[in-house]
Amino acid sequence: MTEFQEPGYTIIGDHLAQHHELSLGAIGLAVYILSLPEGSQVDIRSLAKRFPEGRDRIAAGLRELERHGYLKRVTKRLDDGRVVTVTISYNNPRATQARQAGEAEARPARPPATAQRKASAPPERAAPTAPAPAAKAGPSLPRPRTPQHLTTATALLANLRRDDARLLLPVRDIDRLAPGVAAWLERGVSPEAVRRALSADLPDPVRNPAGLVAHRLTALLPPPLPETPPPPERARSAPAPFHNCEGCERAIRTPGPARRRDCRSNRREDA
Repeated sequence: MTEFQEPGYTIIGDHLAQHHELSLGAIGLAVYILSLPEGSQVDIRSLAKRFPEGRDRIAAGLRELERHGYLKRVTKRLDDGRVVTVTISYNNPRATQARQAGEAEARPARPPATAQRKASAPPERAAPTAPAPAAKAGPSLPRPRTPQHLTTATALLANLRRDDARLLLPVRDIDRLAPGVAAWLERGVSPEAVRRALSADLPDPVRNPAGLVAHRLTALLPPPLPETPPPPERARSAPAPFHNCEGCERAIRTPGPARRRDCRSNRREDA
């Protein structure tokens, strides 16, 4: 029986409700996500708190929706350098794709003369624009005071993929990030603690592993350990006073009246 709906309902197309390839859990997740207002938390952790299915089943459902176009997850860097994952939901992905394709066909093609001018531009003018994105990559990484920890830092970064395959870093990024790891080691943090800080509680998906590691090295950098004060010096005891040897009257340092060693030996022989 169909009843009139009061304000506060969600329109779901049959293409989703009766989808032939999506699982029932994925369809339910899509309905719930489409019913939420913009800006709501729909990450795996938040959804696992809301539903009893658990993180693994929820993550599998989100991957299904992403594979069929109902979800899109993109990585965004905030002004403070943090990297967050933004989820975009589509109530009718095929209609969205068709509209975007029509808009792309409607755009006028660039005139050949413009393309030719770009191709003929001197290379020395275009070269300075290439490294510009790297200069605005975010806050600078911490730097160590001495290079003695760089070898350990490089090995630690290369081995992160053993903890999680998503943290596979190219050599170029390892060389760039190694000074940041060395700064942690220089502050007394053990390699195992650094490894846990970089590989624990990873977002899903990890679209920019190097950016994620760089952010954690910068944002989670611990303070240096305070310098250990030197141990207090032991009070020096005053030297024993002088006394005259009871055997030969020579001056010796003893706590009280006594004999020199030679006098003690002679006394035993006389006895």
